[in-house]
Amino acid sequence: MRVALIAVLVACAFGFGARGAEAAPSVRFGIQDDAWLEFGPGTLAQRVAELDRLGLDIVRVTVYWNRTEPAPGRFDWRRSDRLLRALHTRGLAPLVTLWGTPGWASEGGPPNAVPLRGADFSRFAQAAATRYPYVRNWTMWNEPNKIAWLNPVSPRAYVTQILNPGYQGIKAANRAARVAGGVTGPRGGKGGMAPVDFIRAMDRAGARLDAYAHHPYPSYPGDTPYAAGGCGDCKTISMATLERLLREVGRAFPRASIWLTEYAYQSDPDPFGVSRELQARYVAEAARRVFAAPRVEMLIHYLYRDEPDLGRWQSGLETVNGDAKPALQATMLPLVQVARKGSSTSVWGQVRPGDGPQGYVLQIWGNGRWTSIGGTRLTSGRGFLSRTVPAAKGSKLRLWYPARGLASPMLVVR
Repeated sequence: MRVALIAVLVACAFGFGARGAEAAPSVRFGIQDDAWLEFGPGTLAQRVAELDRLGLDIVRVTVYWNRTEPAPGRFDWRRSDRLLRALHTRGLAPLVTLWGTPGWASEGGPPNAVPLRGADFSRFAQAAATRYPYVRNWTMWNEPNKIAWLNPVSPRAYVTQILNPGYQGIKAANRAARVAGGVTGPRGGKGGMAPVDFIRAMDRAGARLDAYAHHPYPSYPGDTPYAAGGCGDCKTISMATLERLLREVGRAFPRASIWLTEYAYQSDPDPFGVSRELQARYVAEAARRVFAAPRVEMLIHYLYRDEPDLGRWQSGLETVNGDAKPALQATMLPLVQVARKGSSTSVWGQVRPGDGPQGYVLQIWGNGRWTSIGGTRLTSGRGFLSRTVPAAKGSKLRLWYPARGLASPMLVVR
């Protein structure tokens, strides 16, 4: 009884009511940028330290089967050794995606070809899990519902030749490891398959998985983390239609968790991107959306640094020249409006840097300066906070982290 009372008192001190405490999940936030991680400025140790500085929990890395096993039974682990061990040494959890069929496993086909024998992929997955016993999170393939990543697009072939053999191989090496399947894109595109249809067909094919992975990128102009800009009732799945993913996975794989292993908004200079300020807001709002969603265990942002080719991705937290975007601060200190009633506004946020409860200050702008609302408070043990503060429509708020002298992007109350 005394332990329960203490837990309630601690939750209140952190700014959470009973409902907020229940909503604080074990969700982990991470990033993927294979090119920057491997070839970016400075040393690998410095780049990994930068990801750690952001307060991220997990880093997604692709291990290419076709490059790692260029001939049957002949392995070259040098790339994955460097990257995965650097992350592990720093205390960042790797999330490993296995992708890319060697020519010998598909009779000369390209990396997106379906392996002819599931046993070949199973042996490779087992070898990878044996070499990296500290890797506890694995995904089998990447966006197999799109022809660019699996040709032909076939849920049954994916399940029987890739997912189930990979699951078997990983578990044979490490029973504690967790294996995610699906890893679907938000829409199938030409020659592909919508994720809703792919999930249902995977179920019929007898898929084995611990988690279902998906990439809930915005699918239509005007998509936000909470509102679908178009095709709200179709079979695509974006962050705006996250409930559709929860429903479909719940029906097909009732025991599976959900991993969101790629997600981002492109910003300028991409001609079709949102503003950098809006990108930062969506980064924070997506974090809150995932925090409140049942069964969702991770959200991975795609790209640390923009790609130089405007035909590719400008979804980074910094520009191609290394200048920080507002999204970088939103990644470290997400702050979003949850509700407003009159002059009272409820906000949610997180302080990601540091371990354990963190001191923070909510600030409001007025008379030409930022002032504290209620002084310094403590977050939960995972850095989360939930507060209702006196702030009317149009008020400007920010989250201040005194331990590092950092501020979140400004939040304008709507």
